[in-house]
Amino acid sequence: MIIYNVTTNIHESVHDQWIIWMQHKHIPEMIATGKFISARLVRVLVEEEMGGVTYSTQYTTDSKATLEKYYREDAPALQAEGQKLFGEKMLTFKTELQVISEH
Repeated sequence: MIIYNVTTNIHESVHDQWIIWMQHKHIPEMIATGKFISARLVRVLVEEEMGGVTYSTQYTTDSKATLEKYYREDAPALQAEGQKLFGEKMLTFKTELQVISEH
């Protein structure tokens, strides 16, 4: 199992709009690609010197091959929408995680 983790720092001026967009549009669209089994949106409990609020969105998928297929088929359009809506007020970085065991 693979977790596609997107860490986002969102500026306070667009925070509420971003949360609504994530919960009601973006995450459902990610799941609708058929490439992710589940998603979790969590707040990172640190205060950033640069300000803003930081979140981790964790999308679970069955394999690296499925994630690669997402990158090819869906990522450009889905990521472009966030950039268009929030621009420089949204900073993201992505991490791929492999689940070793769950207890």
